Amino acid sequence: MSTSIHPADALFEEGQAPVVLPVVDHYCGVEARMLKSLELQAQMGPVFDITLDCEDGAPVGGEAEHMLLVLHLLNGALNAHGRVGVRVHPFNHPSFEADVEAVIAGGGEKLAYLMIPKPEGLDDLRRAIAFIDDSLRRHHIRKPLPLHTLIETHGALRDVMAIAAHPRIESLSFGLMDFVSAHRGAIPRSALTVEGQFTHPLVQRAKLDIAAAAHGHAKTPSHCVVTEFKSQRAIQSAAERAAREFGYTRMWSIHPNQIQPIIDAFAPSVAEIDEAIDILLAAQAAQWAPIQHRDMLHDRASYRLFWHLLQRAHRTGQNLPSEVDQAWFAREPSPL
Repeated sequence: MSTSIHPADALFEEGQAPVVLPVVDHYCGVEARMLKSLELQAQMGPVFDITLDCEDGAPVGGEAEHMLLVLHLLNGALNAHGRVGVRVHPFNHPSFEADVEAVIAGGGEKLAYLMIPKPEGLDDLRRAIAFIDDSLRRHHIRKPLPLHTLIETHGALRDVMAIAAHPRIESLSFGLMDFVSAHRGAIPRSALTVEGQFTHPLVQRAKLDIAAAAHGHAKTPSHCVVTEFKSQRAIQSAAERAAREFGYTRMWSIHPNQIQPIIDAFAPSVAEIDEAIDILLAAQAAQWAPIQHRDMLHDRASYRLFWHLLQRAHRTGQNLPSEVDQAWFAREPSPL
């Protein structure tokens, strides 16, 4: 296997392969939850990201003090895997520029990504990105800083395809609660529930448009929160629907108890993994020409599908045969 063409080299042209991120984006803004999440990530490995929240986590009037806490944790020993990002205030908030300056000056080399919430549209996002990139230059940060953004306003949803096309954007998240609130009562509260958020037509449309835009530009679509955080059944059901019906490859958690159920829901089954390995090994042996497997024909289109599935298995910490792991995943960091 080691002398054969790697799937990533055989199946994708330059610049075509999508960004690969952990399947969980865990949000926390309270010190005790931040510490617990960092400790959990240190134990489990980078199978989930942590976003330290300055937008909803900082008390009004205490933004500067909250940022000091965020920087302390970002630069601390618990950030062992380099998969910690920060959500700043929205671009039109008085604290946006101070947030960006502080986090880039104090932790720019440690940041895994920066989340930009509530852009009103493409122009709003462009201005926010321009300020961030100016700050990176001013503070001589050479490490590439990926940017994520939230689609939660009417304008951002209108411009979602152009936002997904922006070269600085790595991931798009759906902001369910702000999106529903933006409809001024026209969408009922039931649309915030586990069942309602998958069945209300306006919410469905937003989710599908975001996922389609993200995939169309090889970006990562990240599904919204489930507020019923005490119900493992609720988070499991929502994660399974997000992954298998709506095409999301990443999902937010807001409580440590939600992390493992999301990982489990996004992980392929053992049968899916076994089939993907069999087909990809046969394809590799055929130099990626078409093959027949169990009375079905496969070519590069289906090979890409199975390669994505196997990557997801790797990102969610599934056990893969040692020869497969060594040949296909040794060149990228292990999630464990």
